[in-house]
Amino acid sequence: MNLRWNSPVIRPVFLALMIPAFATISSHAADPVFRRVFGPEVPTGPYKHPACLEELSNGDLYMVYYGGEGEYSNDTAVFGSRLAKDTSGWTAPVAIARDPLRSLGNGVIWQTPDGWVWMFYVVRFGPTWSDSRIQAKVSKDLGKTWSDPTVVSFERGLMVRNRPIVLADGSYLLPAYEEKGEDKESVSPESVSTCFRFDPKKPAEGWARLGSISSDKGNIQPAIVELEPNHLIAYCRRGGGYGPNSSGYIVASESKDGGKTWSKGVDTQFPNPNSAVDMMKLKSGRVMLLYNHHMNVRTPLSVAVSEDGGKTWPFRRDLATEYNAFAYPIFFQAKDGRIHAIYTSDQRKVINHAIFEEDWALQGKAK
Repeated sequence: MNLRWNSPVIRPVFLALMIPAFATISSHAADPVFRRVFGPEVPTGPYKHPACLEELSNGDLYMVYYGGEGEYSNDTAVFGSRLAKDTSGWTAPVAIARDPLRSLGNGVIWQTPDGWVWMFYVVRFGPTWSDSRIQAKVSKDLGKTWSDPTVVSFERGLMVRNRPIVLADGSYLLPAYEEKGEDKESVSPESVSTCFRFDPKKPAEGWARLGSISSDKGNIQPAIVELEPNHLIAYCRRGGGYGPNSSGYIVASESKDGGKTWSKGVDTQFPNPNSAVDMMKLKSGRVMLLYNHHMNVRTPLSVAVSEDGGKTWPFRRDLATEYNAFAYPIFFQAKDGRIHAIYTSDQRKVINHAIFEEDWALQGKAK
C-alpha cells in the first residue's frame, strides 16, 4: 500500500492493530523550563550555531556546537561543553575539533549503547557547503578525551545534522544529506537526504552509505524514525530559497528495507521555512516532531505528536513563540522521560535549552 502523508486512508481494523496502548494523558503536566546556555559573552566567536545535546550514561549532559566569526568563516571549530549531573553550570566550551586549513560545522553528539561517544561533524573544503565531507571523533571516557579524526565519507557535498538511531538489528543509522549547487541562499532541487549504516560488530567496515531521498524541490537534513524492524520514516527540511513562500512544506519519505531504498519525498501537512526539523520515537511509542510551524519565518518553534506512526498528528503545541529565529532545533528523551530540546536564536548568537514533558505536548490539540 502506498502511504499518502497528507490525507491517508487507513482501514479501521488495520489501524486498531497498529496503534499501541498509550498511558492516560496527565492534565497536570508542568510548563516547559527554558534556559539560556551561551551567548555573545562566551569567547568562541559571535557565531554559535547548530547545537546538539546528549545525555551521557553517567547523567551528565554534553553539548556541541560550531562557533567562529560567521557561518562561512575559515576559523570555525566544533566546541564542547558539559553540564555535570546535579549541577547548574555549564563548563567553559573547549574546541574538540579544529582544522588548521578548513572550516568545520554541524557537530552531532551521540552515545552508543556500548558507551562510545561519537561526535560527527563536517569539514568544508571549498566556499560553499556543497564542498563538505563528513568526519567523526570518538571518546571512550564520556567526552573527557577524543580520538583523532576518522573519515565517515569523502564524498563531496555530504553533511550531517541529526543524531543517529539504533535499529532493531543492533546496527546504527546516521541521517545525512548531500547538498549540491553553489548558491548560498538556496538549496538545490538536486540535493537529497540519505543515511549511513554502521555495524558495531564490524567496526573496521566503517559507515556505509544507503539510499537517497529525492523530491521535486530537493530536501536535506532528514530526521529518521524506525517504526518497526526495517520500516523507517524520514521527515526532511525542504529545498529552495529563504524568501516568501506559499508552498514550502516538510518533506516525508518511507523505507521498507532499513534505509536501502526510499520512496520519493512528498510534502507533508507541516509548513517549513527552509529550516531544520527533528523527529524521534518516544518511550511511549508515540512519534514526536520538532519544527518551525511557519512557511516563511523560523517562529514559532512547535511540537507535534503522532500516535499512529506519523499517519496523523492530533497534538500540537508551540514551544517558543517570540518574534525571533528559533533555528536548528534538535531533541532527545532523557532517562527520566523528560524531553530536552536545544536550539539557537538571536541571529545565531544564543544557544537555548528547553525541557518539557511528553504530557505537556499532548495537552495541545492540532488545529
